[in-house]
Amino acid sequence: MTDSISKNIPTAMTVAGSDSGGGAGIQADLRTFAFHRVHGCTAITCVTAQNTLGLTRVDALPAAAVVAQIETVLTDIDVQAAKTGMLLNQEIITVVAEQLARFNLNQLVVDPVMVSRTGAPLIDEKAIAALKNLLIPLAVIVTPNLYEAQILSGLEIHTLDDMRLAAERIYQLGAKAVVVKGGGLPGKQRGIDIWFDGNRSEVLQTTTVDTKNTHGTGCTLSAAIAANLALGKDLLSAVRLAKYYVTAALHSALDIGQGTGTVRHFYPLMSSADR
Repeated sequence: MTDSISKNIPTAMTVAGSDSGGGAGIQADLRTFAFHRVHGCTAITCVTAQNTLGLTRVDALPAAAVVAQIETVLTDIDVQAAKTGMLLNQEIITVVAEQLARFNLNQLVVDPVMVSRTGAPLIDEKAIAALKNLLIPLAVIVTPNLYEAQILSGLEIHTLDDMRLAAERIYQLGAKAVVVKGGGLPGKQRGIDIWFDGNRSEVLQTTTVDTKNTHGTGCTLSAAIAANLALGKDLLSAVRLAKYYVTAALHSALDIGQGTGTVRHFYPLMSSADR
């Protein structure tokens, strides 16, 4: 009985960077997988030095090291879903796309980490081209923030209608669905996301959480989508459940450090008094 249960546990993989502050990247992804009772595997693409105040250094791993991690996991472990986060450069994006295609991992969530939540670029033009041409076409869903959606669509985004048009244009890059995240919109539009799957557009909205401690929300959302896909949920349900999880984690976000704190991935473990 024990062996049967252990072999059937849902498993997801994250291909992303390490966040030394623990709020985003593989640290956030693994905590999100664990919350969903999904076993998490990793392929680390880069190591960052960052805290709540910002990013001070990024060191890319050799592409061969990234390939070895993916290959070693996928030749042994049955991974039902995967997500990508910060891939950093053209070479890493290229080999990641090659490996995921090689192993036919068809439940892939691409978080196109190109621009930070403050608008700072994280990858160069060659890397963006590789992301668009090689990785996004493999995705079951791509989850850009507003800045990333503007780059991928070539449109300026100020309203929900702009988000819809951007989602439709990004869909043409080859992913089966797109969620454009509206966390950067002003006023009552803040936090509203737009889903498009080629047939229909959906407005995804939960309660707006007034907090400055939002570090890791993008990583957490894409990891939660991957976890729910590994659990057998259909794609739109996986996205809705992931959005509810992020909202709940934001309601009790961690006010740590001197800058932008992180969402509380483990909020169900809090006592009622702490909540």
